Amino acid sequence: MTALQPARPGPPAEPSPGRTPRRIPFPTVDEVSRHCLREDEPETVHIEVHLPRQPDPDRLRAAFGEALRRHPRILIRESPGRWYRRRYEWELTGTPDVDPVRFPEPQPGSLERARAGALAEAPPLSASPPVRLEVVRPSVTDSACVLLLTLNHTALDGPACLRVLATAAELYGGAADSTAPPVRNPAGAAGQAGPSLPAPAGGRARPARVAPARDAREDGGNGLLLADLPVPRRPAGVDYTVNDQLLVATCLMIARWNRLQGAPPRPMRITMPVDDRPRGAGMPIGNGTRLVEVAFGTQECAPEPGPEEVAALLHRTAGRTRALKSGPRPQLGYAAGLLTAPVLPVGLRAALTRGLRRAAAPWTSTTLLSNIGRIPYPLDFAEAGRASAVWFSAPARMPRGLTVTTASTGGRLHLALRWSRVLLDDAAGQRLCDFFTESLAAVSAPTSTDSTAEPTKPATSGGDGP
Repeated sequence: MTALQPARPGPPAEPSPGRTPRRIPFPTVDEVSRHCLREDEPETVHIEVHLPRQPDPDRLRAAFGEALRRHPRILIRESPGRWYRRRYEWELTGTPDVDPVRFPEPQPGSLERARAGALAEAPPLSASPPVRLEVVRPSVTDSACVLLLTLNHTALDGPACLRVLATAAELYGGAADSTAPPVRNPAGAAGQAGPSLPAPAGGRARPARVAPARDAREDGGNGLLLADLPVPRRPAGVDYTVNDQLLVATCLMIARWNRLQGAPPRPMRITMPVDDRPRGAGMPIGNGTRLVEVAFGTQECAPEPGPEEVAALLHRTAGRTRALKSGPRPQLGYAAGLLTAPVLPVGLRAALTRGLRRAAAPWTSTTLLSNIGRIPYPLDFAEAGRASAVWFSAPARMPRGLTVTTASTGGRLHLALRWSRVLLDDAAGQRLCDFFTESLAAVSAPTSTDSTAEPTKPATSGGDGP
């Protein structure tokens, strides 16, 4: 049995009363996440889908429930067991244990509260499905609404949950089948192929950390800031992609922040999820990305680069990402596979994993950039309209303490900065967003001096953590 399971054409067979549900062992990613869970840093992914009008509650509940049955790998709960068992196991329940759809009363501040809850309260692993869908209207007079999904990242990732929501949109609108999304290019290269370049010298040295803000709190939790920006432009025929531009913009953002905080220049490593799954109805559901690290040398991070230096850095980054994407690699690397081998009881493996994580903290990458890319689904909810914007945010656990997540719809880039409140405060998050906006303009073509460049819409606060 694989850990990832595609959608079925119809509802799965439900467990018979009194019979044990079918079980599957935790795959490597799920087990490592399960070992490292902490109450003060919930492992949640938050997704916001903005619609012009609110869907009908009964029809949405029915459509989302049917979508869950068509993607049975999302209908899971953790099987209880002793600490000395050799594996964690998921139980495939076939039907939900709880109603995952909520319609809170519209009132001022409801969206901010829902966002804060998405950062602070993970759906429990003990009840199927580990997903919560809230349909939020910011006010009684506002017809627009937000579909806010919160998922427990131990069980599945953002792209998988979005695929389930896309199925729900198709069912809500009465579509018999979805239009096949565009095929993803595993190499991720546009235009000229170009050579694959190795990582810069010193790439395995201890990387830079995001410098802490002076007013950061000690009570944990995550902060969030969302922004709507233009998608960066590229000259025709270049070898780098929008993803490469986002990597360089993230590097420049953190390097500038660290210089202003007085941190000495150090090499930087940015973790980047790579997702090669198809986006059609048969997309495997679960945690399906593999993580690679893109390295930047000290000299690439230290100065304020001019246009020529930025262009050269973009080309070097493109070569590095091509090499990383094309190379075979387990999802979390080979060491994680050894840690999760069912030789020792899970309780001992959990203690070992947490100890090694603490010991390896100084070598953890600087930050994580998760670029979902262009949303491949129309997310059309009939009379409620199509999605006008989609935001994702990934957990911002220490020692990284900062994640950058992007998605694009309608030619706009939807940026989410999420940070640990042990590391940064709201003012620091806003300043980092400003730096990212300026860095994105620096890596875009044509340059910001072109009068045809699209304006940047102001960033909006995403609400406080706990």
